[in-house]
Amino acid sequence: MSAAAVAALGVAVVSASGYVWYVPALVDLRAGQDRPESRRMAAAACVTGWGAAAAVAVLLLAGAPWRVALSAAALGGGVSAALRIRSALCRRREAAEEVLRWAALLRAPHAGPHAGPGTGPDPAAATRRSATWAAAGLGTATALAVAVILALATGSASP
Repeated sequence: MSAAAVAALGVAVVSASGYVWYVPALVDLRAGQDRPESRRMAAAACVTGWGAAAAVAVLLLAGAPWRVALSAAALGGGVSAALRIRSALCRRREAAEEVLRWAALLRAPHAGPHAGPGTGPDPAAATRRSATWAAAGLGTATALAVAVILALATGSASP
């Protein structure tokens, strides 16, 4: 088996296993206007990147020169990176618009007696809460993995 065939097989397997990223991205693209623009652009970046990897696999299987395959990979990676950067900038703009919307809602007379500055959702608190849960889960998983490895290493685990 030639080196190009082995490389093509490897890229094809990795591309096929990337379905956990590109299938949800395809769903976001299919949803159209039901998703924010930044999310659709991020999905397009994901699909472009994985599509480039699949194209490289096809080129390598077809016997194209390495330069052609690498050029396709570089082009796909560049387009994917550009879309992702544009998505991040769009997300920043959308977040700023959302802050303005919440500020307008909190100033509205019908917002209730407790409406005022600082009564909207606190994104920093949500981030801290998510980070705390992630750290707790990671710590638990690490402790469990260490316990299993130690048990196997000392032979105290019975088959």
